[in-house]
Amino acid sequence: MLRAEFPDAGTQSPESLLAAYESVLAETVETVGVDAVVEATGLDRETVEAVAAGEAADLTLSDAAAVLATDPDRPDADAIQAEAQDILLMGMTTAVMDVEALASGIGDEMEPKEIQQKIEGRYPMTMAEYAVLHSYIESQQR
Repeated sequence: MLRAEFPDAGTQSPESLLAAYESVLAETVETVGVDAVVEATGLDRETVEAVAAGEAADLTLSDAAAVLATDPDRPDADAIQAEAQDILLMGMTTAVMDVEALASGIGDEMEPKEIQQKIEGRYPMTMAEYAVLHSYIESQQR
């Protein structure tokens, strides 16, 4: 979700991009420790253990940002989430794409209004949804 970590997002399938996100999240939990992540994020232990096992498809973007923010070398959760959303918004601008075109491009997996609300942070977005949007938007910039 951080700009420098996924520069080739547009060349990856949503599934491989999600796996890359899950790897970074799992590494963070491994480094920081399950107990510390649970304490710092307020997520339940079962969720954090799933993230540690590389299973974060259903984790929301805000929860993923909270997990990443437990690493002292990273920005706070709000900054991480804002950057993740900015990547999508700026990518849409660069690709000259609106939410209708984006919805069509991802096979109408999400409605345009839903996409807009998720990208703006007004509605929760899962990591799997983020991977679909990120992959498609970046692929259109080539």
